[in-house]
Amino acid sequence: MQRLRRWYAWFIRRAPRIRDVLYVAFSLLTIVAQASSGKPGWHTGDWMVLGVGIVASLALWWRRKYPVTVTVVAVVALGSAGIFMPVGLALLTLAIRRRDLALAVLTFAAYVAYILQNRPSNGDLWVPIFTGPFLIGAWVAVGAYVGARRDLMVSLRDRAERAEAERELRAEQARLGERARIAQEMHDVLAHKVSLIALHAGGLEVNPAVGPDKVESSAGLIRETARQAMEDLREVLGVLRTDVSQNGADLAPVPRAADLERLVQASRAAGVQVTSSLTLPDDVPALVGRTVYRVVQEALTNVHKHARGVHTEVLVEGAPGTGVNVRVTNVRPVAADSLLPGSGAGLVGLRERVTLSGGRLDAGPTQDGGWRVEAWLPY
Repeated sequence: MQRLRRWYAWFIRRAPRIRDVLYVAFSLLTIVAQASSGKPGWHTGDWMVLGVGIVASLALWWRRKYPVTVTVVAVVALGSAGIFMPVGLALLTLAIRRRDLALAVLTFAAYVAYILQNRPSNGDLWVPIFTGPFLIGAWVAVGAYVGARRDLMVSLRDRAERAEAERELRAEQARLGERARIAQEMHDVLAHKVSLIALHAGGLEVNPAVGPDKVESSAGLIRETARQAMEDLREVLGVLRTDVSQNGADLAPVPRAADLERLVQASRAAGVQVTSSLTLPDDVPALVGRTVYRVVQEALTNVHKHARGVHTEVLVEGAPGTGVNVRVTNVRPVAADSLLPGSGAGLVGLRERVTLSGGRLDAGPTQDGGWRVEAWLPY
């Protein structure tokens, strides 16, 4: 098998030159047959056909690099010695490479040369006039089809590569945008409180002789400020992805784990067959509850977009010390198209949110053709 692969790779690398050799060999074979098919013995006309045919056939070696020049040589050979095979192969190559005015002019020139070489002795030109388009047009038509097919495949390949690059760019932009917004919110929310903490701590450092009451008071202020900073940090991480307003109006109110049942009921009211099992404690941290809510919300949104109301199962369970498991699974949709367009950035931002919360998220197709979104969050 390895040897077969090596031979195939060798053939693919040298396929263009192998085709050149076959073109030249086939053309030379037809030229020799045409030159020797006349009267017994070799006459001046036979030697002329052989010489012109050899030149026109050898010119086919450069048909891919100089298709127009090689076609001109073949047309001249057809007009001077009645040699048809080189002009057919040259027109085939030219039609593959380009389909423009040069192809039309050379095709017409070959047609005129064919008529002049095949006119009957009685001067009746109707036979070559009617047979010429079929003989010459067949080579041009096959070449044009092959060329158009190659151009289409190249265009489709470029389009697929461009779409893949754009998708990766959108995903990267979503990640960078998420991190940029995190940095901005962190600076705006935490800079003031962190500076207060540093100020109180610096005051204790430069005044070591203050009494116990002052130390206790400053320590209490530092502790309270640090607690507020941590609360603000949780709020930023929880609502950062939901803020789409210009003045921050969307930062409140934020969803909680207790709102999961309402979220599931809204999907059921929209026609989605949702079965749910929600066994999350009431005292779950706010940050974890918001993240769980967003995971379920994004998964159900994708079901609304791409699965058209198929049966969906929502499982949320967790306990302190073991973490929170979230799994949303839908069966294979009947319709292949989507009701709404998707940018593909939803799961990217969701994975960023879960990662920031210290968890992990997996999303992908199931064995039966459905889709599963599964996340774990520390608790």
